[in-house]
Amino acid sequence: MSVVRFGVSLESELLVELDAYVQNSSFANRSQAIRALIEKNIVEKKWLCNHHVAGAIVLIYEPDRYEIAANLLKIQQNNAELILSSQRFFEKNNLCIEIIAIDGIAQKLTKLSEEMIALKGIIHGKLIMSRVD
Repeated sequence: MSVVRFGVSLESELLVELDAYVQNSSFANRSQAIRALIEKNIVEKKWLCNHHVAGAIVLIYEPDRYEIAANLLKIQQNNAELILSSQRFFEKNNLCIEIIAIDGIAQKLTKLSEEMIALKGIIHGKLIMSRVD
């Protein structure tokens, strides 16, 4: 398989974290670490077929960006059958942590989480699921 080179832009804090990950995980370089992270993500998604799962979507964003909360609410309303509950916590460093409890078919929940995490202004997002069937 041939290797293709491309550029990646990262915030300086994220680059520091990537370098620490490279060192702590004994990767030879950043490219190896990024490749491993991408492969891990792909593998995790492969098991998601049509199993019934429950879990949470955890999102972090700045609370003064009102359009983010409005867009999240709209997405949740459009997917009410998958949403069990939602909570917002306001962290002392001027960040909002939103935790959305979910239940349904893994593929649908993955799509839902990707839609939320991809919203402009989301600083970090993570889907956590466990099979319940």
